[in-house]
Amino acid sequence: MTKRVCLTGVESTGKSSLAPKLAARFGGVVMTEYGRTWAETYGLDFTPDALREIAAGHMAARAAIEATRPSLIIEDTDIVMTSAWARMLHGARDPVLTAIPASADLYLLFARDTPWIDDGTRQFGGRERVRFDAIIRDELAARGILPVMVGGDWAARQATAEAAIVRLLAD
Repeated sequence: MTKRVCLTGVESTGKSSLAPKLAARFGGVVMTEYGRTWAETYGLDFTPDALREIAAGHMAARAAIEATRPSLIIEDTDIVMTSAWARMLHGARDPVLTAIPASADLYLLFARDTPWIDDGTRQFGGRERVRFDAIIRDELAARGILPVMVGGDWAARQATAEAAIVRLLAD
């Protein structure tokens, strides 16, 4: 049975950097951030329809990975983040995105205690980063998800994430 770990949190907190390290450590597969792929292809106009396309693309890509029956998938974000983006950009939860269940076995919430780096696709530095973090936390709570907090320097983040995954796999 495939276990899924979802990395979530504001931009520029190490999710995409840590995902392949975790997959290598535990023999898993990385599910890359579909929203980034979409943005690099189509741009940064995240309309409600665009966010729905991102959600659908993410689910299709995840289904393709699940079809290979890996023991572990490390997901670089999921519907929680897409829903949070909708609220951040459009001021309200999108009912279509809200209806899509969040279904990872473990959520790791990355703290915003790292420097924000503008890479051309990131949008929410400064005060907006604080607001986005609050929206993500609210989205997790609205979905009844109690994430494991991941913070500190890069080594601490990796150690915390690895310990949480060890606990998940032991269950």
